[in-house]
Amino acid sequence: MFLIAVPAIAQETAQDETVDVKGIIFGHLKDSYHWHIITIGDKEISLHLPVILYSKVSGWHFFSSRELEHTGSYDGFHITQDGAHAGKLVETLPDGTELKPLDLSLTKIALAVMINSLLLCVIVMCTARWYMRHNATDPAPGGFVGLMEFVIAMIVDDVIKPSVGRDYKRYAPLLLTIFFFILLSNIMGLIPIFPAGANVTGNIAITLSLALVTFFTVNVFGNREYWKEILWPDVPIFLKAPIPLLPFIEIVGIFTKPFALTVRLFANITAGHAIILSLTCVIFITAKMGPFIGTPMTVLSVFFMIFMNFLELLVAYIQAYVFTMLSAVFIGLSRPEEHK
Repeated sequence: MFLIAVPAIAQETAQDETVDVKGIIFGHLKDSYHWHIITIGDKEISLHLPVILYSKVSGWHFFSSRELEHTGSYDGFHITQDGAHAGKLVETLPDGTELKPLDLSLTKIALAVMINSLLLCVIVMCTARWYMRHNATDPAPGGFVGLMEFVIAMIVDDVIKPSVGRDYKRYAPLLLTIFFFILLSNIMGLIPIFPAGANVTGNIAITLSLALVTFFTVNVFGNREYWKEILWPDVPIFLKAPIPLLPFIEIVGIFTKPFALTVRLFANITAGHAIILSLTCVIFITAKMGPFIGTPMTVLSVFFMIFMNFLELLVAYIQAYVFTMLSAVFIGLSRPEEHK
């Protein structure tokens, strides 16, 4: 994170003699149509991604995000800075109104999700390859394969099996995939070198998608007893008829669970990235106050950044663990044994 922020802040400080802390932080946290790699002097090296738009007025549009590099607009589209669609492309109609097109562009976050997913597949296949070449009676693996076996066994035995119950083997592949994808995405977000550095799990659309996977798994595969406890719970009749008070509360609870999963992961990852970038900006802000203030503040900021990066490594694991544990608990609650 420190290496990501320093070139951009140093260049901005040299040119404008000011540090736009808000712009730097939100520039990293938000999605974009290009992937900034490094800035060398006045030259910015970026990966320009394809823009795919469909407008009800002008039809399909295909172009590179390089066309947006200087003015932020191209072919009647421009990146808006205000409102609910800030940072996204909108179309300006002849009468001056703005229309939000269907945006199917390959953005930075979308590309990062593909890279992380591909990397996860490679890790899993390399681990599985070791077991395909060895027998069950062979000594336990060491190195990275041994670490993967330890983590998988721990998540299955300590989280999935006790939370889901007797059907845990049915849901273990899904929950393990969720755990490792979140863990890998969290770690990749802390590495400042391309193709890492994207704030994947700090994007609420990604955390919402993961939460919806749990939501549909719980409610589609929930058994009859689960729906009976929601729609007609075993409580005094006046709590469920003629006014369905308790069933209404239970139905609301169905939707609060994915909301909690979404916000918990998004808020924790976003806060960690924002704190590290804020500490980086302190170095350049205090540098103008002279060596007596700037030097100790720089040393202090670097110390806290190193501390926060180690803390974020711990948070990366904890958030993946908590998301998986809550998902396993929700799945287990959807499959209660029928009362005899």
